[in-house]
Amino acid sequence: MDYAYGSYVLSDDPARLDLHAMYAYLRQAYWCAEIPFEVLHRAVHNSLCIGVYDKDGAQVGLARFISDYATFCYVCDVYVLEGHRGRGLAKELLSLAARHPQLQGLRRWMLVTRDAHGLYHRMGFKVIDHPERFMEILVPDIYKSGGKTCGD
Repeated sequence: MDYAYGSYVLSDDPARLDLHAMYAYLRQAYWCAEIPFEVLHRAVHNSLCIGVYDKDGAQVGLARFISDYATFCYVCDVYVLEGHRGRGLAKELLSLAARHPQLQGLRRWMLVTRDAHGLYHRMGFKVIDHPERFMEILVPDIYKSGGKTCGD
């Protein structure tokens, strides 16, 4: 599905994704610094991605959604390149995802953010009501450790 937004196009077409452009941004992002290209490739292949493309067709943004397409969706890797920010593109990415046919009727949407709470609050996200119910295994330096997890 392609969707025009001003001079931009948002698309869920996996063939349009520019893995090298995504890698250039994400390998420096605080949430996945030093991610190996192969890991990004596998993550993208196993997710629903919506890219943002400028009038020349260059990819300037992304939102990635990990879902079972029945009950749950995890929102991740949301970004818009610096020169294209302030135009509502991140909000439009999330709005398009909320209307996406594969993401309808889900019971729970989740995400983790360090600095974009305002954006996500406007989209209906809120702080978890019962954080004591949630647990995680987090391996923050997994890309530096060669991919070893806590069970290794």
